[in-house]
Amino acid sequence: MTRKTLIDSIRKMQSFLCVGLDSDLQRLPKALLDFDDPIFEFNKRIIDATLSHCVAYKPNLAFYESLGERGWIALKKTLDYIPDTHFTIADAKRGDIGNTARMYAKTFFETFNFDAVTIAPYMGRDSVEPFLDFENKWVILLALTSNPGSKDFQFEKGADGQTLYEKVVTSSMTWAGADQLMYVVGATQDAYISDLRKICPDHFFLVPGVGAQGGDLASVYAAGATPDVGLLVNSSRGIIYAGEDEEDPFEKVTSAAAKVHRQMQNLL
Repeated sequence: MTRKTLIDSIRKMQSFLCVGLDSDLQRLPKALLDFDDPIFEFNKRIIDATLSHCVAYKPNLAFYESLGERGWIALKKTLDYIPDTHFTIADAKRGDIGNTARMYAKTFFETFNFDAVTIAPYMGRDSVEPFLDFENKWVILLALTSNPGSKDFQFEKGADGQTLYEKVVTSSMTWAGADQLMYVVGATQDAYISDLRKICPDHFFLVPGVGAQGGDLASVYAAGATPDVGLLVNSSRGIIYAGEDEEDPFEKVTSAAAKVHRQMQNLL
């Protein structure tokens, strides 16, 4: 998906919501466990319940890889079910070099046809470049994450006074433009989002941590929005498990997604 198509989708939907498909077999409605592929059946219902409220879906690969072959099958079926109108992100957090990186890129961009993949940038430029060889595909680099352990390394300052997360962003901006490169910036780090926005005024930020992790949508928007919106805000557990204890769980899923959608419409 091109940058223009993504921006047009956000404007048309009046939403920059990304639904995270962190589909845990242990948390699925019991009625779905009798299906041959309960993960896909769950995802299909989540997609049906949220399609009109979001612009993107982000399967977390750990929930599929952990199931072996049947997890990969469920993932492929899920991607085939998501319409081309919606941006798809492989939340894989890969990070390797050479032929390994090229094979990962082929996996997510050819075998599965994702629009984007999350990458851990620790190994540097040559661990990212193979992913940038694919036209209209995106790399989403981990920059400033929302977990407590982000303070272990990401805020360390070098001799030039830059923090590690700032170094990741400034260096990687020389590898590709805003039409191929996004950054993961956690919603719980909203105090720093505006500083990052000054460094990269045009790049999209993928922002996890709104909802279950306590991030505030309005604060994220105020700190990080651009004239092209420039944000994809992800919600996973807060939406897909909104009806976990309900007789009709997917009605609650729709309500949860619609609530976030309304908040985004008001901001836009």
